[in-house]
Amino acid sequence: MAFNITAVKTSSDGAWQGDNPLNFAFPLLIIQTALIVAVSRSLAVLFKPLRQPKVIAEIVGGILLGPSALGRNTAYMHRVFPTWSMPILESVASIGLLFFLFLVGLELDLSSIRRSGKRAFGIAVAGITLPFLAGVGVAFVIRNTLYTAADRPGYAEFLVFMGVALSITAFPVLARILAELKLLTTRIGETAMAAAAFNDVAAWILLALAVALAGNGEGGGEKKSPLVSLWVLLSGVGFVVFMLVVIRPGMRWVAKRGSPENDVVQESYVCLTLAGVMVSGFVTDLIGIHSIFGAFVFGLTIPKDGEFGQRLIERIEDFVSGLLLPLYFATSGLKTDVAKIRGAESLGMLGLVVVTACAGKIVGTFAVAVMVKVPAREALTLGFLMNTKGLVELIVLNIGKEKKVLNDETFAILVLMALFTTFITTPTVMAIYKPARGTHRKLKDLSSNEDSTKEELRILACLHGPANVSSLISLVESIRTTKILRLKLFVMHLMELTERTSSIITVQRARKNGLPSVHRYRRGENHSSVVGGFQAYRQLGRVAVRPITAVSSLHTMHEDICHMAETKRVTMIILPFHKRWNVDHDRGDGNITENVGHGWRLVNQRVLRNAPCSVAVLVDRGLGSLEAQSSSHDESNVVKRVCVIFFGGPDDREALELSRRMAEHPAVKITVVRFLVRETVRSNAVTLRPALSKGKEKYYTCLTTNVDPEKEKELDEGALEDFKNKWKEVVEYDEKEPPNIIQEILSIGQGKDFDLILVGRARLPLAEVAALAERRQAEHPELGPVGDVLASSINHIIPSVLVVQQHNKGHVEEIEVSKIAKESSQSINGDANV
Repeated sequence: MAFNITAVKTSSDGAWQGDNPLNFAFPLLIIQTALIVAVSRSLAVLFKPLRQPKVIAEIVGGILLGPSALGRNTAYMHRVFPTWSMPILESVASIGLLFFLFLVGLELDLSSIRRSGKRAFGIAVAGITLPFLAGVGVAFVIRNTLYTAADRPGYAEFLVFMGVALSITAFPVLARILAELKLLTTRIGETAMAAAAFNDVAAWILLALAVALAGNGEGGGEKKSPLVSLWVLLSGVGFVVFMLVVIRPGMRWVAKRGSPENDVVQESYVCLTLAGVMVSGFVTDLIGIHSIFGAFVFGLTIPKDGEFGQRLIERIEDFVSGLLLPLYFATSGLKTDVAKIRGAESLGMLGLVVVTACAGKIVGTFAVAVMVKVPAREALTLGFLMNTKGLVELIVLNIGKEKKVLNDETFAILVLMALFTTFITTPTVMAIYKPARGTHRKLKDLSSNEDSTKEELRILACLHGPANVSSLISLVESIRTTKILRLKLFVMHLMELTERTSSIITVQRARKNGLPSVHRYRRGENHSSVVGGFQAYRQLGRVAVRPITAVSSLHTMHEDICHMAETKRVTMIILPFHKRWNVDHDRGDGNITENVGHGWRLVNQRVLRNAPCSVAVLVDRGLGSLEAQSSSHDESNVVKRVCVIFFGGPDDREALELSRRMAEHPAVKITVVRFLVRETVRSNAVTLRPALSKGKEKYYTCLTTNVDPEKEKELDEGALEDFKNKWKEVVEYDEKEPPNIIQEILSIGQGKDFDLILVGRARLPLAEVAALAERRQAEHPELGPVGDVLASSINHIIPSVLVVQQHNKGHVEEIEVSKIAKESSQSINGDANV
């Protein structure tokens, strides 16, 4: 029975008046949208450990919501996705699709095709020609096998649709996979992107041809003249020429006028551009080509080299990609019924399509890549990368189903093919292509420099955002002495890689050869608020600042940090702690104002384990803030009161050496507090043994090396003696032998005498530190026992804390340890009795 869509009301009068909201268009649309977004986001979380692009989760989510899974329950389908609601859902989804294709066009730089040369062009031609021809061959088999004589589509349109479906490469999905694998700006990544860009343009041309050919057979009505298809194609060509010749210069003028002033893009130009997307979509729909083609071409007209396009993407991408686009995948899933693929014949067709799609794309790309002298491993990687399918594939399939070229069974087969080819891309590329990252070498640490005053000090300072700028400037300025020593500061802005278009564009701008690139400040150039904050500091003199942006997924972010430290030969890496405190200096109260997340804590842990130089973790409690500066009469942004807590061991000696450099600054006052062990503690030493359960969240770590206690004590005494002899006039030195070490440390941390406390990570199981570790549950074990006490959220610590780790000589491994007994001997191998 036909349903009159005009009889559907927009909103209900409410349940109190007897209306069921699910019988009305807008309340039902809200429920459908919430359900679709919840399912797709949940699946994205599940697929994230497999490093799959979000499109996989969205396609699978759509299939699960459709007749393949939940849709088998007819009551669910009739209530949640009734037939009358589908035109409304598809219309809203089409708006999201329209703007997403605009973003794809905005992301696609046509100049990259010209710059890529003949190599990428040849790979692209082979990558689309061979699978297209193979698709045409498969089309003959499918048309005669899965279609009855009554519903067989015309040869021309069916062959073109099948050829496009098997030969297309999903440019947006490929860009995200390459960025995830840190290959986007490498030679292989640039070749793949250029080839995919050409492939995308060719696919849209073929799709326009397929739509034009299918237009006169839709609905089984009267066949139109073949000249209609020709007129559609000619009109489409005229539209593209008009957009590139007339509209493109106009949009260049709009982008120039709409450039951000004071980080604000003029709203009128944004609205004008968004309206242009809608008008372009309407024009191509009027011509007889799908409206998304117009939005895609309009995106190509936006300049790629300015800030306007970037800000435009940031304005709309979350709403489009996060909310509207999943609706399109859901509507595709509601049309996909995997149960239609039954019997040996259908399964055979599924296998044939998958094998043909993979073999055609991979073999074609591999053969031509080898011919143009690409190494075999890179050529094979290119083949798998070019085999990526995704959203564009679904668009082709949906248009084919809408034009009644593809029946339900063929549609389901091609959807599963797209899922499979995209799913295998990331793990396969990771397995066959592992670019060399260079050799690891031991860098100098602070303590190893015999005459530091004659050397350039290089520091890599990492930031999460603008909140870290003032504290890092204050810390670095305190290290920068007034003597001959030159300081070179590499400022690395750490940004998590997302599937946003803006994130991909940032990767393309910030990375070179697959690695973060160092930029120089240029006059008149706009910088981000993070990097720009160091521009004024740079002008103070003797400090060369080099901004770096690292865009990476969190589980590989440490690779970028360590590689940059190694290539730039830095002496120390400074990391921000994953928590920040904002301290009220009047009340002495500290509250957590920001927690950037557990993922960033894991980044710090990986850097501490793999760094080629010394590392310092800054626990910021308002260092360099206005409150801290107002407590001093000096207006300079310097840490003025520093306390060094010294127990012993290489980490503490490195912290002492850092304080020595600070002592050279005339505005910095250093206090060294040395803790001595009581005989009662030494006689009741704690035995440490490797922890039975692995988990960096529970246990402190110790170095797995044989340690000579007498030699370590001699090194400690020598370092302290040299320090006191050189700086006894300006540095306060105090020795403590307290009955309760924790209480003594807390008294230092809870007082208002210092702005910054320097401690070592204390990875050698000395008696003093072992006694400290014994008495408390680890909250932040990566900071060591002393740093953990001072970083605890419950101890009301006022000063900021800098936890220093000296580089492991000889790449000594660390183990997690736990207390088991009390003895009186000392050994570090196997068990550690301290």
